[in-house]
Amino acid sequence: MRITKVETIVVNMPMVIEGSVLPQQGGRPRTSMDTLLVRVDTDGGVTGWGEGFGHRIFPATKAALDTLIGPMCVGRDPSAIAALMDELQRNLTGVGRNGPAMYALSAIDIALWDIAGKLAGLPLYRLLGGSSRKTLPAYASLLRYREPGAVTHYVERALKRGYRHIKLHEITVEPIRAAREAAGPDIPIMVDCNCAWSVGEAIGMAHRLMPFNLKWLEEPVWPPEDHVGLARVQAQGGIPTAAGENAMLPEFKGMLAAGAIAYAQPSVTKVGGVADAQGDGAGRRLRNHRRAAFRLLRPGAHRLHPLHRHPIG
Repeated sequence: MRITKVETIVVNMPMVIEGSVLPQQGGRPRTSMDTLLVRVDTDGGVTGWGEGFGHRIFPATKAALDTLIGPMCVGRDPSAIAALMDELQRNLTGVGRNGPAMYALSAIDIALWDIAGKLAGLPLYRLLGGSSRKTLPAYASLLRYREPGAVTHYVERALKRGYRHIKLHEITVEPIRAAREAAGPDIPIMVDCNCAWSVGEAIGMAHRLMPFNLKWLEEPVWPPEDHVGLARVQAQGGIPTAAGENAMLPEFKGMLAAGAIAYAQPSVTKVGGVADAQGDGAGRRLRNHRRAAFRLLRPGAHRLHPLHRHPIG
């Protein structure tokens, strides 16, 4: 069997926004989400679907796939996943080990695993060794609204939909207070700060947020590569920290060694796909970390939904 075509498809999904408060990203209103899907066709009639990290960077990732990486895959054996991905990564060393090239490789890898699962008649988790769990909890990942009233509304909506874990993207106290009051004392709440603060500011905010019993404080520090600073936030702030969405797998060794994170969060749409996350080295260390929560696909072909759904570690 050989790969005959690699096609990129951009899906723009409007968000369901209720009320007058628009969610924010980068200081601008955010009313839709772009998802970059990749379709890999074979001469055996089996098609695989993957996803590369999209959002605002999708044009660059799409260009990398359309002009460089996709053509390199045509004619290759889709079942030789490890060999093909290793060759692609080595051939692309000069264009960087992070950013659009790796996002594109992630999409290809995920699509190849999709083909493998279809050929075997098995879901991906079975191909990767199975699981002792029959179900996994998921959390509703809300956008940044800034207004306590809007946060209350979307927390209540998520709870009505059956979610029992809530993640916020707020960076001020009052919206987080509103979320806790709306959710009650027993619903786990996490806060993703999107690298909003200096180390000192993050420690101070952690102290202010202690009364709300947060499950974790995610990426509180700018720059995200400051693992020593992140370790200080965890040690002095009193709230477990989570990070990894902006890291490649080799960086997790340093984060874990520094005591910077309680929850590791690699994204397979960024780090090179399923093969890298499952391979030796950093991937193996993360699987042995009891709170490694791999981020799989964002809302795409499998889950067209305005709320993100991620497994909880």
